[in-house]
Order: sequence, then C-alpha cells, then structure tokens
Amino acid sequence: MELWDVYNEERIRTGRTMVRGRQMKPGDYHLIVHIAIINSQGQMLIQRRQLTKKGWAGKWDISVGGCAMKGESSKQAAQRELQEELGIDLCFEEKRAAFTINFKEGFDDIYIFNGDYDLSELSLQENEVLAVKWVKSDEIMDMIDRDEFVPYPKSYIRLIFDTASRPVYL
Repeated sequence: MELWDVYNEERIRTGRTMVRGRQMKPGDYHLIVHIAIINSQGQMLIQRRQLTKKGWAGKWDISVGGCAMKGESSKQAAQRELQEELGIDLCFEEKRAAFTINFKEGFDDIYIFNGDYDLSELSLQENEVLAVKWVKSDEIMDMIDRDEFVPYPKSYIRLIFDTASRPVYL
C-alpha cells in the first residue's frame, strides 16, 4: 500500500496522507515527478510502460515518472524513481525542477537531465518498464497521434525539448 502526502493548493503539506488509488477530496493535491533525459543528439530516452500497469499500460512515456511517497520531497522522489525504473543513480541535491505543471489533483515537477546512456547498461524495473529507446521530438509527436504514447499535450513535449536545449536560469 502506497501512502502519499496530501498538499493544499499552495503546495503545503497538510499533515494528512492518502492511499494511492483512492479518490482525492476537493482541495487535496498530491505530488508527482517526471525526469526527462536528453542525449547529445537531441533525443529523449523514453520508456514503454508494462502491459500490467493500471494507467496507460503498454504506452510509451517520458524517461521516468512517479509519485512522491509519504515524507519524500520532490528531489527524493525523482532520485528514487530514476534509480528504481532505470537503475541510474544521479544526485538531485543541487538540481531544481525545470518547471512544474499544476494539474487537477496535484503538482508535477519536471526534471531535465542531459546524458548519453547506453540502453544495454540500464537496469529496467521489470514490473514497471517493458522497454526503452532514444527518440527525437517529432517521433514522440507521431507516437501521440498514433495513440502509442501517453496522451500529453504536444506543447508539453515541446516545452521539455525546448527547455533542455536552452536552459532557463531564473
């Protein structure tokens, strides 16, 4: 049973938790993270979700994604998910989310890393990840059109690639 911290609309922990899969109450939010890995050829590492996954089974997705567990910060959740799903150990101590998307039930912190990883050296989490590959943004757009990719707005995918190629420092 996975427990999540419940946040208010200002992204402050309420001190309450909820069980994954249960209905969120109005005004309650949770935290998720995504990590996009972009290589030196401008390709994103994408993963195919296991066929047994509840949401978007068998669809291709951004490099890594998952929910922050009870007591975890965004950075801790991102570091854990990256290690669990792909076997990559990166330090998030000095890393900030590139941007955050507010969605109906929470906050989605998106981290972007540059790296050239050999796919054969990755350690895929068997119950989560079916396959991985490197693709350009136009291929992801085509995959969205063919219903092979999680149905993100195309502007979201473009924003990830644009941010990766031109880091924003505020």
